[in-house]
Amino acid sequence: MSMELMAPLMFAGLVIFLLLGYPVAFSLAANGLLFALVGIHYGFFDISLMQALPERVLGIIANQTLLAIPFFTFMGLVLERSGMAEDLLETVGQLFGNLRGGLAYAVILVGALLGATTGVVAASVIAMGLISLPIMMRYGYDQRLATGVIAASGTLAQIIPPSLVLIVLADQLGISVGDLYKGALVPSLVLTGLYIAFVLLITLVKPAAAPALPRSARTLHGRALLRRVGASLLPPLLLIFLVLGTIFLGWATPTEGGAMGASGALALALFKRRLSLDLLKQAMDSTTRLTSFVVFILIGSTVFSLVFRGVDGDLWVEHLLTALPGGALGFLIVVNLLIFVLAFFLDFFEIAFIIIPLLAPVAHKLGIDLVWFGVLIGINMQTSFMHPPFGFALFYLRSVAPKSIRTSAIYRGAIPFVIIQLLMVGLLIAFPGLTGVRHDALAPGVIDVPLEQDGYGDYFLPREWR
Repeated sequence: MSMELMAPLMFAGLVIFLLLGYPVAFSLAANGLLFALVGIHYGFFDISLMQALPERVLGIIANQTLLAIPFFTFMGLVLERSGMAEDLLETVGQLFGNLRGGLAYAVILVGALLGATTGVVAASVIAMGLISLPIMMRYGYDQRLATGVIAASGTLAQIIPPSLVLIVLADQLGISVGDLYKGALVPSLVLTGLYIAFVLLITLVKPAAAPALPRSARTLHGRALLRRVGASLLPPLLLIFLVLGTIFLGWATPTEGGAMGASGALALALFKRRLSLDLLKQAMDSTTRLTSFVVFILIGSTVFSLVFRGVDGDLWVEHLLTALPGGALGFLIVVNLLIFVLAFFLDFFEIAFIIIPLLAPVAHKLGIDLVWFGVLIGINMQTSFMHPPFGFALFYLRSVAPKSIRTSAIYRGAIPFVIIQLLMVGLLIAFPGLTGVRHDALAPGVIDVPLEQDGYGDYFLPREWR
């Protein structure tokens, strides 16, 4: 065996482990340890590198950025279980009920609001599927449009700050979470606008697919509607400012913003008299499970990346990607196609922890703005929730949808929104300024970026180049 074969064989071994159905965290760690032993046996891997492993694991546990994940997860679960989604859907539905497609508009806007407050796709999709889908079916909405709107608007939680995806991407790219939040804000609003434009187009081309609510269903009018809007919309908007406003203004770090959001969610639940011991137990249990899942994948990925770099895997990936035709543009096109395909089989955590560490150094070397790159990858990974037949948002919706709604209708309804998301990826490549970065973020070719190396063999970008 030659040294040149170690990196590609190691990557192929990981793919085999995953295809066999082994848990991702254990597949990463086992594959790394296996090839470390093989490398030591053939003299391709320096065993002294393994001494860095305990400190790397401790570094993961002590990472302050990742502390935002349990805070935002807990905040979202408390809000979802306290009935905020139900109140929002009913209120916004009353506001837009007299328009064709009014319920669809309401679902998209509430999906955006829930994304900015809960950041949890499963909670958003399930809540809207239980509450709005029966109403949309009752008033004659097309099955494909109704299910597609619900699944797509639920996935907005993946890209609208404070998204868990953006926290993980910022950590893996070595950039500020606040900067990535700022960069994702306008693209996420544009994507929401594209969803609304699609519904508008459907109402013009096929009005029967999205009728207005009958007058008998619009029970709130005048001051009663205004009071309901104030009671249902103002608290989540205040919470959004509390979390995102303080981060954007520099008054709080993302971790501190998450802590304030969790406290605000508890205060809202208490104010609505919906805070109970059972609710707290459920929220804490789910938060602990998700946080443990993330930490174990991170530990597995650090074992894999340490050995992979030890056998020059990072150089193999760099040579492979920098040799692509088209320079930085060719790299972006291939990377986005790769992530789009991988999203059929892997969820966003797995993609972020396995693929992004391999791509980040190449993006540095090509002179690609990391904030723009992170937002671009985040929107692409959002499609992983919408891919028929493996999209998790489709599974969540299928679990709560009435039996009268065919699974094929759910899949067909998702396809137009997947196309819209891919269109958004294209818009971001064409217009990097949407993320607030410089307009020449796409460099014309390879530039010499001075990567530095830490004591563990990992390369990183010096702060003055970030």
